[in-house]
Amino acid sequence: MTSGSAVGAPIPGRRSTVRVVVVGDRGTGKSSLIAAAASENFPESVSPVLPPTRLPADYYPDGVPVTIIDTASSLEGKAKLEEELKRADAVVLTYACDKPETLNRLQNFWIPEVRRLKVKVPVIVVGCKLDLRDEHYPMSLEQVMAPIMQQFREIETCIECSAANLVQVPEVFYYAQKSVLHPTAPLFDQESQTLKPRCIRALKRIFILCDHDMDSALNDSELNEFQVKCFNAPLQPAEIVGVKRVVQEKVPEGVNDYGLTLTGFLFLHALFIEKGRLETTWTVLRKFGYNDEIELRKENLPVPSKKAPDQSVELTSEAVDFLMGIFSLFDSNHDGALQESEVDELFSTAPESPWDEDPYRNSVEKNEFGDIRLSGFLSQWALMTNLDPAKSLSYLIYLGYTNDPATALRVTRKRTLDVKKQQSDRHVFHCCVFGPKNSGKSALLTSFIGRPFQNTYALNGNYCYTVNAVDQLRGTKKTLILHEIQEDDVKEFLSTKENLATCDIAVFVYDGSDEYSLKRASELLMDVARRGEDTGYGVPCFFVAAKDDLDSYPMAIRDSEAICQELKIDSPIHISVKEREMNNIFWRIVNAAERCYLSVPETEYGRNKKQYCRLVNRSLMFASVGAAAAVIALAAYRAYASRKSHSAS
Repeated sequence: MTSGSAVGAPIPGRRSTVRVVVVGDRGTGKSSLIAAAASENFPESVSPVLPPTRLPADYYPDGVPVTIIDTASSLEGKAKLEEELKRADAVVLTYACDKPETLNRLQNFWIPEVRRLKVKVPVIVVGCKLDLRDEHYPMSLEQVMAPIMQQFREIETCIECSAANLVQVPEVFYYAQKSVLHPTAPLFDQESQTLKPRCIRALKRIFILCDHDMDSALNDSELNEFQVKCFNAPLQPAEIVGVKRVVQEKVPEGVNDYGLTLTGFLFLHALFIEKGRLETTWTVLRKFGYNDEIELRKENLPVPSKKAPDQSVELTSEAVDFLMGIFSLFDSNHDGALQESEVDELFSTAPESPWDEDPYRNSVEKNEFGDIRLSGFLSQWALMTNLDPAKSLSYLIYLGYTNDPATALRVTRKRTLDVKKQQSDRHVFHCCVFGPKNSGKSALLTSFIGRPFQNTYALNGNYCYTVNAVDQLRGTKKTLILHEIQEDDVKEFLSTKENLATCDIAVFVYDGSDEYSLKRASELLMDVARRGEDTGYGVPCFFVAAKDDLDSYPMAIRDSEAICQELKIDSPIHISVKEREMNNIFWRIVNAAERCYLSVPETEYGRNKKQYCRLVNRSLMFASVGAAAAVIALAAYRAYASRKSHSAS
């Protein structure tokens, strides 16, 4: 592999233009620097602030035009300056080599100002007027800038120039352009002089994709194919020998009898970056679909975008088969479960593990050693696909899914259509769990993934999900997602129409020993039912009487039955998580979700609305029948009049 250049070739995901904003104290040479770069001459006189200046695409080898924005240093121009900084792709901060105090101002004012405005772009520090520096005041750029760069990590490069003598003027904006097109920060840690974790993970995935014979080394043919793919030019045999020799001298384990190992592949990229050839690594990353954050570009992912709110996204059987193969591959001790280290290795070709954060953390069942079984592994993927299809698809690709990405996901039928057909085609059901505080919601969710009962549970906002497979009749399995909605969040949840549309079934948990708990749960049920009637996304609902191990209050059964009869839903299901008496609750939830045309609550408001619609439809029908009768009568009269006219003649 050589540091080939992709000059002139369009690189996917790369910017089409670079906007550089030049700031600094008055008199530091900002405008003269810009004018000299544009005209390749030193201007004898220059405006205080130049209009936007464009360096054409062919000015630098990357073939990307640069727009340079000059700024005023006066207080009057502060608002304009802030606006331009927020639109910058890169910032050039200037100081005057003959005025050391302007360098101090960079540290004490300008860089803190850029930070205050939350402008997170590369910064190039430029010393102008190099020709005017006092010869009796020798100053090493490296000595001066090293502590400043240590303090301000956003500084990408430091350079000194002279517009008067045209010394290193084009280089200023070349480095600015390069810092945008080929940024150092995502790839390399300057302090430790090592590749950053995300860069290593991406390069590891690329290495594996190129290792066609899967022998953990790139042979000459594979190296050549990689070179052609990334740089449109083959490697000569002598070049391959030279590359291997360089690697072997520095890292002997980087080359073996089969070819270049992953260690050698990573070493070469670190070497290119250390030598300032960042464009080599960026060209490779972009050819394999990565963006500047070293993630797969989302625009290349065929995620279903046109789906109704009451449709969901699931993995196809093809994607599930792939994941089962991946699980087996990384289950190194063949115990039917993945240890934490095995999960880490499984995701070692992705930017990071997607399951280390909410809502995926602690959402699936694990064995007594904290390892995840296959059913939990597939359930976790089902949850991620349901909540974030784009993320799920990208991680499938990170793991090596090389089939057409469009074959990995399927969009389910609209739930409103399922109701009409009286059957569901879904394999994954999303259940929203409502209820007042201390009703037993969290206990229900954690019991679903085999966690022991606790007397208290920590609240986790809207991120509380658990997911598991549920055995059905005839040996089939469905995946059930439980999503706990905190009592204080219900109003916000229902304010968005799409939220209820994503819910396949709603469960309302109450403490069977507490009269107020039932009253509050019934109020929440009424709120959800009315919202469903308003939006057309009504869902099957039922009550769960939790804490059945406690004595119920005297009128509990009568009150709950009355509510269910009024709303035309099934009687409450009584459970005790503490006593592990679950009354087949999860099978019942899935069964009710499948029969989505039943147990949909009907409020008095909904009944009145239905009756009104029936009356309107009936009136329209009578009106249409009357109109039809009038037309028929008119036609009959005309026929009669015609016959009468003919007989008279």
